[in-house]
Amino acid sequence: MYTVKEVAQLLGLTEHTVRFYTDKGLVPNVQRDSHNNRLFDDKSLDWLTGVKYLKQCGMSVKDIKRYVDLCLEGDSTIQERYEIILKYKSAALAQLEEAKRRAKYMEDKANHYLNIINHVIPDDTNPGKWGEKANAKVNAKAPSKNHGRQHELQCQ
Repeated sequence: MYTVKEVAQLLGLTEHTVRFYTDKGLVPNVQRDSHNNRLFDDKSLDWLTGVKYLKQCGMSVKDIKRYVDLCLEGDSTIQERYEIILKYKSAALAQLEEAKRRAKYMEDKANHYLNIINHVIPDDTNPGKWGEKANAKVNAKAPSKNHGRQHELQCQ
């Protein structure tokens, strides 16, 4: 049998999170000692591990509770459990695509800075210098309505 503290250490959760999950009914058959402290057996650890993974995948506590309840009902709920998993799989794939877009943006931004560092292009990323650049352009040629800022305001 394991205590809350031991379970938290084993699974990389906080003690508060372990208590929260058990209070929400996400870990069936948690036992109590004579002082009403929670005690976990290996089966409880399996449930808690499953809950941890579902939560990390973005599943709400409400949906995890529904999933746990369905598991406890047995094989007749496999289709419904599958549908819950598909819902979160779809959301995870959408998040992955968004993460790829953010990573691409940061990769492009890093390359832009490398070009500045290597003196391939001038520093156009510092808003404090945009006015200087605009003034230089104004002095070099006819004034423009945007004062040279249209490029700088776009994400690099």
